[in-house]
Amino acid sequence: MASQSTSVALVVGEEDLLVERAVTRLVRAATGTGEPGADSGIPGAGGDPAADVHEVAAAALGRGELATLTAPSLFGGACVVVIRDAHDAGKEVAGELTRLAADPPPDVWLVITHAGGAKGKPLLASLAKQGARVIDCPKITRVTERMDFVRAEFRAHGRTIDGGGVRALIDAIGSDLRELAAASGQLAADTTGVVGQAVVARYYRGRAEASGFAVADRAVEGRLAEALEMLRWALAVGLSPAAISGGLAQGVRMLGRVSGAPRGLDSAGLVAEVGAPPWKIDRVRQQLRGWEPEGIARALAAVTEADARVKGEGTSSGYALEVAIHTIVACRNAAHRAP
Repeated sequence: MASQSTSVALVVGEEDLLVERAVTRLVRAATGTGEPGADSGIPGAGGDPAADVHEVAAAALGRGELATLTAPSLFGGACVVVIRDAHDAGKEVAGELTRLAADPPPDVWLVITHAGGAKGKPLLASLAKQGARVIDCPKITRVTERMDFVRAEFRAHGRTIDGGGVRALIDAIGSDLRELAAASGQLAADTTGVVGQAVVARYYRGRAEASGFAVADRAVEGRLAEALEMLRWALAVGLSPAAISGGLAQGVRMLGRVSGAPRGLDSAGLVAEVGAPPWKIDRVRQQLRGWEPEGIARALAAVTEADARVKGEGTSSGYALEVAIHTIVACRNAAHRAP
């Protein structure tokens, strides 16, 4: 493998916000507009404020255009070329990118993004082999990872949020990182002291109480009237039906994952097996009282059907969600009525 390039950075991953932030840091470092002492990701980047910045989608590049973009300016000076979605590059452009990464022209910094999947994988391997600095931005899928992200956002603003505040914020906002980042910044700017659950609840009154997860919690606990009331409020404040059906599906799936985990696992083992933080597992264990495996399976089928109707196969999303909630509660209560 070639030694790590001082002027080529490869940002890999599907987490759009993290990719965007990495590209911004790299460009600012190359143009000397970044934070002093920040890790640029481009070792030795000269920080030239006069550098030209060009940004182009790999799919839009034609044969030979890369050479034009990276050619020395008639007036001298450096340039930064950001090439988006390299996985979409055609065969010829992919070859040009690899050759350029192997021997970049003087005073040219390359910032290349790639989704990291199977598409364009040979190009990804070639760029890394040529010594491009790789910055990973993997998709954040686990609750614990989102919690860590929120804590990091508050630290970046010089603030602190406790565990209850983190959970309340995720319950209120959902899993979208951009929304979580914006909410974290807003809370950091508008509040004082350690941010806890009560602060988040006051700030997001209504939204925090009307999340899809709150609807799901009441449904799997058999609280039909409260679940329906929360559903109507959630729809009234503008929460999307798809988000609510997603919350219901996750709530029922968590019942199945916790109940189906191998017996005898300690707390750490159960966290690893289920893929949820301890506080979430404790809540699901309480919710499992009154559930049987057959009921969980029927409830999961109901939320799957509701999700399909919400996403276009039915005429009324609200009605589909109400039916799903009725079914979930009935599946739980069936165990109590069994002889």
